Amino acid sequence: MKSPVFLIASVLTLSACHKASPPQAAAQAAVVIRAGSSAGVNTLAYAGEVRSRYEADLAFRVAGKLLERRVNLGDTVRKGQVLARLDPADLGLSAKSAEAQLAAAEADLALAKADYERAQNLFAQKFLSVSAVDARRSQFEAAQARRQQALAAREVAQNQLGYAQLVAERDGVITAAPVEVGQVLAAGQLVLRVADPAQREVLVWIPESRVAGLKPGQVAQVQAWSAPDKIYPGVLRELAASADASTRTYAARISVTAPDEHLGLGSTAAAGFVLPIPAGANIELPLAAVIRGDGGKGRVWIVDEQDQVQPREVEVAAWGDEKVRLAGGVKPGERVVTVGAHALSAGLKVRPVEQGAPVVLDVKR
Repeated sequence: MKSPVFLIASVLTLSACHKASPPQAAAQAAVVIRAGSSAGVNTLAYAGEVRSRYEADLAFRVAGKLLERRVNLGDTVRKGQVLARLDPADLGLSAKSAEAQLAAAEADLALAKADYERAQNLFAQKFLSVSAVDARRSQFEAAQARRQQALAAREVAQNQLGYAQLVAERDGVITAAPVEVGQVLAAGQLVLRVADPAQREVLVWIPESRVAGLKPGQVAQVQAWSAPDKIYPGVLRELAASADASTRTYAARISVTAPDEHLGLGSTAAAGFVLPIPAGANIELPLAAVIRGDGGKGRVWIVDEQDQVQPREVEVAAWGDEKVRLAGGVKPGERVVTVGAHALSAGLKVRPVEQGAPVVLDVKR
């Protein structure tokens, strides 16, 4: 009969022989994208507002009470048309006062002239001294100056009376009318805005990183949001020299060559520029796939044929808002990690998942 110690030792030996090996850790998943050659052009698109090239903010040059406004929003106006009027009562009184001052100055001038002529005759007869004649001449010249001053004051008063009427300086459409009849206006306060609908353009704001490749005269394309299937040719007419203080973006105006009813003033439109890509910079990757380095350098993680990741230095041609264009370092068809690069190490074996592939739950039920 076997001893209990022998039986326990045999059981432990058999258990050790049949002990299962520890399970191997599953390979880490990594989202990858295959680098491919992009087109030879780079398209930059921005949302903007349809504006008129010629917009004029009209205002009265004198203060007063608005007596009449003859146009409303959307009305078409012609050059020379009276658009609004101020109450001319006070301005009319100022004009009459200037007329009276001119009449008084002319009367003083006539009296001073007569005194001077009499003084000259008496001097010729040796009844007056030279100083007395000089005094009469001085009074005559002063009267002439006062008459010129009164003439200028009358002209100013008449001009101000004419300023009580607001006249259109060009043909256009009323796009703003912020004041109403009866309102007391200050000189220079906006009364009406007139825009020329014949020449339309799109105002867009361009980030600092995209301004370097643009210049006036560059070809552009415009797409109205109300007609997304139609493309309008355009030209970059103006690019601001300084950035906006609040947004740090640059204002750009794209003239539309042949606008129609879909490009209504104030409507939303998209404007795009087609820029050539430098030779060799034909690989484009998502921004998350490239780790920014010093200067124009960057780093990506490449998945090789054994599904192992290796870091690689790349040369960056341009950093975009969502994409990075490479000038070298990656060949078309190579797999580049786009998600999870921060948790990788050289030589690590991964389970590559193509970007855009359907999600599969790796769970055994």
